[in-house]
Formats: sequence, C-alpha cells, structure tokens
Amino acid sequence: MAVKIRLKRVGKKNQPSYRIVVADERESRDGSTIAELGHYNPLTEPGAVTLDVEAALAWLRKGAQPSPAARRVLAQTGVLRLYHEARHGQPDAPPAP
Repeated sequence: MAVKIRLKRVGKKNQPSYRIVVADERESRDGSTIAELGHYNPLTEPGAVTLDVEAALAWLRKGAQPSPAARRVLAQTGVLRLYHEARHGQPDAPPAP
C-alpha cells in the first residue's frame, strides 16, 4: 500500500478550499483518508495554510510521498526543508577565504 500526502477538495462550487490529508493512493481524490494534517485556502492572498508540522514530518519519515500540489504547500510552510535537514544533516559551512 502506497501512502500519499495530497489535497482533498472541499468547499462550494467556484470557492475551492482544500484539506491536506494522508490517503492510500488508490482512493479517489475526495475519498476516505488515513489522517488530516491541515487546511489550505487558495482564495486568500497569499494562500492561507494551517498545518500540523510534526504530523507531516512523521508521515514523511514513514515514507508518505507528497503529490506535486501538496509538495508545493509543504515547501511553502518549510516542512520539506525541516525533513531534508533532519534526514541529511545540516550542510557544512563553506570555508572562509
């Protein structure tokens, strides 16, 4: 079973709002989910994001793969940077001239 972090559309017609969820990749876009990580509202400027960062990091550590849209939201909130730093360590500082 492959697990994805992706956006689930909610809201009225022409007023999209999304939940950031963890779901089995075989489920439909708005189907059943395993966990809900947060919300994303693209109608505000800039887009409003509320996200449980610790839960998102935990799911990434377990192997959940973000969809392209979810990847943009996770990068915008800094979750992917935190995950990369935790996984690969801090990059070494360049030598001083």
